[in-house]
Amino acid sequence: MVQYRRNRVAGGTYFFTVTLRDRTARCLVERIDDLKLSVQTVKRERPFRIDAMVVLPEHLHTVWSLPPDDDDYAGRWRLIKARFSRALVKAGVGLRRNDKGEYDLWQRRYWEHTIRDEADLQRCVDYVHYNPVKHGWVKQVHQWPYSTFHRDVAKGIYSQDWAGSDKETDDKGYGE
Repeated sequence: MVQYRRNRVAGGTYFFTVTLRDRTARCLVERIDDLKLSVQTVKRERPFRIDAMVVLPEHLHTVWSLPPDDDDYAGRWRLIKARFSRALVKAGVGLRRNDKGEYDLWQRRYWEHTIRDEADLQRCVDYVHYNPVKHGWVKQVHQWPYSTFHRDVAKGIYSQDWAGSDKETDDKGYGE
């Protein structure tokens, strides 16, 4: 079996991409309340800070900062994935089990990147927030509801029209 090497830094900040096995699925947004509850529950049990997060239909991106002396992001992801899968089953969503008896909802692995400095952090947070536009779900960042972008606008970190206003989009021919 291949051993994957993860960069584990106690108290580190990390960028993650976590994906469903079925890339045509929409359950992350269709069952957003179950996902939120799964994340919140794990966050209470095993604290971490969500610096940025966006949930798309079949994948999510997030930036987390872990507490000092703690590098176990893998354990947190295992718990979040398991809680969300169980919530779907409880809600009557038909999930298959794989050969190991696990629910076959998530891709087994995820992409992780250790944040190196403030510039790297800002690039990753911007990427998270812009991702729904990149994938064509919306034309402006503020139109996507499942994002910490709205929290950061309320805090004054971003302006509502960050990365393009409706007028700018219309001028480029993508508007009405």
